[in-house]
Amino acid sequence: MEKKYRVLAINPGSTSTKVGVYEGYDMLYEGTVRHSQEELSKFAAIHDQKDMRMDLVEELVEDNGYKLSEMDAFVGRGGIIRPLKSGVYTINETLLDDLKNLPSAQRHASMLGGVIARAYGDKYGKPSFIVDPVTVDERDEIATVTGLPQIKRGCIFHCLNQKSVCRYHCRLNGMKYEEHNFVVAHLGGGISVAAHRKGVIVDVTDAMEGEGPFTPERCGALPAKQLADLIYDGGYSREEINKLIAGRGGFMAYFNTNSAIEIEKMIEAGDERAKLVYEAMAYNIAKSCGAMAAVLAGEVDAVLITGGMAYSKMLSDYITKHVKFIAPVSVYPGEGELSALAAGAVRVLSGEEQPKEYTV
Repeated sequence: MEKKYRVLAINPGSTSTKVGVYEGYDMLYEGTVRHSQEELSKFAAIHDQKDMRMDLVEELVEDNGYKLSEMDAFVGRGGIIRPLKSGVYTINETLLDDLKNLPSAQRHASMLGGVIARAYGDKYGKPSFIVDPVTVDERDEIATVTGLPQIKRGCIFHCLNQKSVCRYHCRLNGMKYEEHNFVVAHLGGGISVAAHRKGVIVDVTDAMEGEGPFTPERCGALPAKQLADLIYDGGYSREEINKLIAGRGGFMAYFNTNSAIEIEKMIEAGDERAKLVYEAMAYNIAKSCGAMAAVLAGEVDAVLITGGMAYSKMLSDYITKHVKFIAPVSVYPGEGELSALAAGAVRVLSGEEQPKEYTV
């Protein structure tokens, strides 16, 4: 009988730590530890929160009937590390050092995922991994070139869910991810649209640095000259402009909310401006899907729509109407980050995939 490996997946956020216990690909338990601002304010740096989060996670998991000592592996969210190929990475000393000491380590709680996974692994003598962090870059070189030699296209996006939803779609349809082509749109607070060619993401809209469709809180691609004029004529600081690009753009800039649900309610109440801006976002998502289909020379087996906003029928229907000529469209709402992390660890434990070594 094939062994079912038991894995703990850890996904730290700014005010919570989500955890999941998985046996093989089956979820046994998922839970969330909430962290109050009062609790977090006691720590000068994000990494100082490690022991506190570890203790609370262990207490939560064991209170629900599972022992960390019985896990076969621990897997954490990777965070913003150096660019790397997709895959499952063993948390070696080099990776651990970057998770602790890169500049992003003090800005993003997700960097704690790998640190906590490694700490549990050391404590219980088990392997620890990260899977498909947001800095995965396996694009064709041609996809990085811009019209200015000083500027190269960036690559920060929802790799974990992008890859996971492709594998899930393939399992449902008796396909192999490495043998097919997909256009995938991840729709959330950030949006990324990618071209997957036989298991490799050869192009993708950068979800953080002002590319592709605008989102509930990010500005997306802008006319370059108008942006330059805005910066110089408006007297904006670098920090203020960066906030408009990611944090105060999109719906936030128009309506002071990043809730697509609120915008849909405004539309249902007859707000024509809300309808225009909402449909403009959907229009640009569809347009990006078309661009990625061109990257794949039209050889697309399916268009996959995923992420938290994919729960919206209004949004999914609009996009589907405009992209169904490319290929059949499937909608898989949600992010499934814990299950994607666990699945990566299980693939390694079962010998289906070889873990990669992180190097500088």
